[in-house]
Amino acid sequence: MANKTLSFFLLFFLFVGVLSCKNEVKPNPVDKKAIIDSTITAFEKKLLEQQIDSVFKKYDFNGSVTVFKDSVELYRKSNGYSDFNKKTKIDENTIFAIGSVSKQFTAVLILLQMEQGKLKPDDKVSTYIKEFQTKEYENITIHQLLNHTSGLNTLGGKLMFKSGSEFFYSNDGFNTLGKIVEKTSGKSYDENVMELFKKAGMDHSYTGTTFEGADFAGAYIGNAKKFEKIQNMPKRLGNKEIGIPAGGILSGIQDLYRWNHALYGGKILKPETFQKFVSKSAERRHPIFGKMGYGYGIMMNMGQPTAYFHSGYVKGSPSLNIYYPEEKTSVIILSNIADEEKGNAFKPYVEIKKITDAVENTVISLRKDLKVDKKQSL
Repeated sequence: MANKTLSFFLLFFLFVGVLSCKNEVKPNPVDKKAIIDSTITAFEKKLLEQQIDSVFKKYDFNGSVTVFKDSVELYRKSNGYSDFNKKTKIDENTIFAIGSVSKQFTAVLILLQMEQGKLKPDDKVSTYIKEFQTKEYENITIHQLLNHTSGLNTLGGKLMFKSGSEFFYSNDGFNTLGKIVEKTSGKSYDENVMELFKKAGMDHSYTGTTFEGADFAGAYIGNAKKFEKIQNMPKRLGNKEIGIPAGGILSGIQDLYRWNHALYGGKILKPETFQKFVSKSAERRHPIFGKMGYGYGIMMNMGQPTAYFHSGYVKGSPSLNIYYPEEKTSVIILSNIADEEKGNAFKPYVEIKKITDAVENTVISLRKDLKVDKKQSL
């Protein structure tokens, strides 16, 4: 019902836009495709502003949200404080802990090692890591660590199930992938990921153990009136309870947009390698976002619209990075405070994803109805 309503208003918006252009006296023929595309973009900007602004207001959301369609900014807003004691305001340069959004960087580093012929996804982890040379772990593959089907929970513990038969989310699995990258490349994980940031044009992204700047948003539990700061951030991200490859990267809304633009634009991985990254090879029942597909360090919608995304959470820092390939739309949501007592930490994220899913579906449907190919109209 929501999509039908959106479609009605967008069709009306388009009708008015085309009609107004027809009424103008111009020497050159009207470019219908350009009009439709610009009108759709204007509609998206207006709708996203109304809908996402309401989420900011409803939750007094402390953080940053940005939406880009290809290179066009559709929405951007920051609210609240990066430092609650000093009342330092969040802005577009603020750097956040992005938690498990970090996993896609580790997955890509593994795939880059594959492109160089240094490993294969079907390789046994025991070939590279001594701790896996046991009867319990000997058959675990890199592929199974990448899509959380290894059965591993914590390193050294008993497997949850026979490797390859089910899904169980494991941070230790991704920290092991980080060790494999170090083994095959001959360089530290930090060196590898910083080179990847440079390749993607990300000049304000770091690891929790390398960050030395001043724009980091300290993490908090609670709310703007009653809060508790998480100590030893961001250095604690390097502790074995979290681990840099599993959840220890720091970034901001602009850099994560650049990452999406580079990764999904074919500037990081070869096409056949990229398909391994986004191909659904497992299914996950996420505690917040429900049932979804899982590739290599990336989640995906089971239905429409097609979306690749990952949430992240280290104490006090919820995050979500979404990419819709059909319209080339990036949605990035970052915060540095979590109201764990009320269970509100991810409610704004769920609502914003529902909004952007609905808008994406509506625009895709409208383009089909109007028989407008986005590739031709941009």
